[in-house]
Amino acid sequence: MPSSSRSSPNAAPRGFRRIAPALVLFFLSPFVAEFLLGNISISAIAALIFLAPMYGGGALAVREITRRCGRGWATIVLLALAYGLIEEGVAIQTLFNPNYLGLHLLAEANIPSLGMGGWWTPFVLTLHTVWSISVPIVIVESLFADRRETPWLGKTGIGVSIFLLLAGGALVHIGTNKQDTFRASPTQLISTIGAVVVIGALAFRFRKSGASRPGAAPNPWVVGIATFALGLGFMCAHGVLHGWTVVGVYGVIYAIAILLLMSWSGRANWSPLHTLAAGGGAMLTYACTAFPEQPVVGAKGTIDLAGNTIFALIAVVLLARAVKSERKAANRTI
Repeated sequence: MPSSSRSSPNAAPRGFRRIAPALVLFFLSPFVAEFLLGNISISAIAALIFLAPMYGGGALAVREITRRCGRGWATIVLLALAYGLIEEGVAIQTLFNPNYLGLHLLAEANIPSLGMGGWWTPFVLTLHTVWSISVPIVIVESLFADRRETPWLGKTGIGVSIFLLLAGGALVHIGTNKQDTFRASPTQLISTIGAVVVIGALAFRFRKSGASRPGAAPNPWVVGIATFALGLGFMCAHGVLHGWTVVGVYGVIYAIAILLLMSWSGRANWSPLHTLAAGGGAMLTYACTAFPEQPVVGAKGTIDLAGNTIFALIAVVLLARAVKSERKAANRTI
């Protein structure tokens, strides 16, 4: 007689296993967003705890709400964009601060009527939409492939995630104000919140779509190389181009990425491994471009380079384990 302590593959996980995917996403989001990016050095790794409520709470809220509503990646991406507006427009307010940390982020392609920068706005919102939120969700859903599209948290857990997002954002806002006393105008804040509401509503206009296009999607390796190349182009464009020229290049990259991914993901043979390849290619972009970056927080030089190497290796290991998990899940369905 089988032991009663052993559960079937379809049984609901219990205890720590039940919330393990949520915990991994909670910490992976700030790890990718700040450490893998190269924005914070390994010497300041303790900042992960401070940043996790905002980033991790946001990623969990986006993922759980999307999956509970039976929606797909269009919803996740749009909610991730709304998250970016909350962080950069309300919590840190870099979208409106002309001299954040003395970096003069709004000087290029400046839009005086809005008090915003035509370069900085799409750049930083793309970082959050793609890397801070969407990429960690891709990786963790593949790491736990057997629970890829099922909720990880109950209603209380979702409420806690939203609370952590708001509380974490408030803490980051307070911390930022200790370094910079800039305050966005009421009009700018109200407009940002309005944009978040509109984008959030639009996100739920998209339903999960199935395969509808003829032909076959390319090999997952091709998908991963494509997103890696597009991500590399996006991250490096500002190093050689400036002003409205780089904004135009961003527009071209957006168009290519959207057209390719929409076309490929609509093919009959598009699989979760393809989705992982798309997210993995983007994640490895950060792992590469972090090396020439100077961290804003933490030690520079040799310590920073050593940290970037460790972070890149962690990204590769996570990606390899995610691929293994997806292949095991695929074999179980055959």
